[in-house]
Order: sequence, then structure tokens, then C-alpha cells
Amino acid sequence: MDEARVLLRPATAADFWLFERQAVEPEAGGDFNWSGFRDVHAIRRRFDENGLITPDGGCLIVVHDGAAAGNVVWTKTRYGAPDWWCWTIGIALLPEHRGAGVGTLAQKRLAAYLLDTSPSPRVEAYTDVENLAEQRALEKAGFAREGVLRATQFRGGRWRDMAMYSLVRPQQTPATWR
Repeated sequence: MDEARVLLRPATAADFWLFERQAVEPEAGGDFNWSGFRDVHAIRRRFDENGLITPDGGCLIVVHDGAAAGNVVWTKTRYGAPDWWCWTIGIALLPEHRGAGVGTLAQKRLAAYLLDTSPSPRVEAYTDVENLAEQRALEKAGFAREGVLRATQFRGGRWRDMAMYSLVRPQQTPATWR
């Protein structure tokens, strides 16, 4: 896929149709993102408060061939002490934009942005163990599978296992500090 065909940008008020669709249409979220109907006004309240971007996370619109195709999100995940954290990312694409490499490029771009603009050396992503398309997309974006988290997501009336992926900035060693 031509990388110029996929862009990330901040959300605008004109994008609320996308969030509304994801909140009320099971097909818009897809089999692996749909966990029930959501408050369609909650995203507008958060947008009015902070533009959907804070120091601890955010949401960007995925644009494919000039049209809003979905969104990517990121949030800080803390591990112990307040200074131990990394980014966790997620993606939701509309059905008409799936299967064309859009998700791979969007997640690759988001991970690169987060590693380039923060001190965190790690970006994580999780997906249902049955979501083979997302697992392939993450691997194509440079993520490595780390393992399976058992019974971590309740969807479709049962607990689901999640595959955990990460992309880690190469570690600096004392020899590279010079």
C-alpha cells in the first residue's frame, strides 16, 4: 500500500459521525471491538474538555484516501513506581477500510510517533487471540508477540484471551552513550 494514502490527524467536531457509528453499530466496531452500546455523547464531552488528547493518552482519526476510516488510541500503562510506564495502543477501523493494510500503517505511525516524542521505550498492543488479521497487522508494523493474557476481556457473553504484543526502542548501552 502507498503510505501516503494513510494519515493520522486530531479529531474535529466533523468526525462525530464516526464515533456515533462506533457506539451504536456492532459492525462498525467489528467482532473484536464490540462490547455493547455506548453513550454517544460521552466522546463529545471529552472532546469539548481536552480535544481527545491529554498527557496520558489520546485519540487520532485514521484517514484513508482522504476519508475518515477509523481511529487509533493510546494510553499510559503504569508498571509499579510512578515513573515506570509505557504506551498501550488500540485501533478501530470501519469495515469498508479493513483488509487493505490501513491498520498496519496507522499503528506503525502511531507507535513511531509515541517513541519519537516520549521517553517511553515501549509500546504495547493487545488483541483477541482469535483476531488473526490484527495479529498479522501488528507483526507487519514491527510488533513482537510476547504471550497470552488469559480471560482478560469480556465480550459476547464470555471471557476472552488476549495476545500481547510490543514494540521496543533499541536499548542504549554504555558504549552508545559516548
